[in-house]
Amino acid sequence: MYNIDDYDLKILTLLQANGRLTNQELSELIGLSASQCSRRRIALEQAQLILGYHARLAPDAAGQEMLGLIEVRLLNHTPQCVESFHQMLSEVDAILDAWKTTGDADYLLRVTVPDLPGLSHLISHILAQTKGWPI
Repeated sequence: MYNIDDYDLKILTLLQANGRLTNQELSELIGLSASQCSRRRIALEQAQLILGYHARLAPDAAGQEMLGLIEVRLLNHTPQCVESFHQMLSEVDAILDAWKTTGDADYLLRVTVPDLPGLSHLISHILAQTKGWPI
């Protein structure tokens, strides 16, 4: 188990806000040398506290100009059905985020599609076609 100190926490917080910060920029922001920041960044990556660096794209950059929210209620909550649903979430590129919720819906999905017909297609042909997941 990796023990996080105050400097590690500062590095994680800064990189979460801007993953493009160089070690030199980190050093100026937290008061350590660039080599210490580099060593700590590598240690945080090896400890899998930093899982990767990603670019946030505008939806229209990928031809997806519309964001939508979809509530999903599972009919069957068996471990097999839930695992299958989670697998589908990771396979459908249009699904940006999924949140487990309380109340009438089990999940709230944030999706990106080109237009309203694209949203209808996503709901009727991808999500609703799978057994046990009425929307």
